[in-house]
Formats: sequence, structure tokens, C-alpha cells
Amino acid sequence: LRGPARFAAYAAGQAACVGHVAEHDLGAAAYAIRAVRAAHGEDPAAGRAERDWQRERLPAAIRALVLEDQTRRDAICWHAFSD
Repeated sequence: LRGPARFAAYAAGQAACVGHVAEHDLGAAAYAIRAVRAAHGEDPAAGRAERDWQRERLPAAIRALVLEDQTRRDAICWHAFSD
């Protein structure tokens, strides 16, 4: 696979297979953002829209924890959460 399909497959794989490893919790979200960017010519606005869509769906009880985790580990997630 190449392009958006590749990243979408990675997102699905991360979501399905790494829930038992806390340090991998951001992989599915980051790959989904990469898939959207790839589908839109690496448009950062498309990636931001996907990121924001994901964040809007976070339960209030964990929102602050996830946002802190995204900030702390953004560099290893291809800066998917800050672009």
C-alpha cells in the first residue's frame, strides 16, 4: 500500500493491536492524521481538521491527559498533533 491507504491501514493496525502498550496509545490517532494529510496533498489544514475532530470526541475525563501526552510525544509521532 502507498499514500493514504497505507496510513489508514497503519491506523487500524495500531488501534487493533497495541492497546496493551500504553506508550503506543497515540499511534492510531497520528496515523489517521497522516492518512488525511496524504489524501489532501500533505495539506496541514486537513491534518489539523482531523486532529481537532479527534480531540472533540475525547471524553472530558481523559481530555487533559491525552492532550498532555500529545504535547509530550509529538516529535515521535511525526508532529501530527502540533502542525
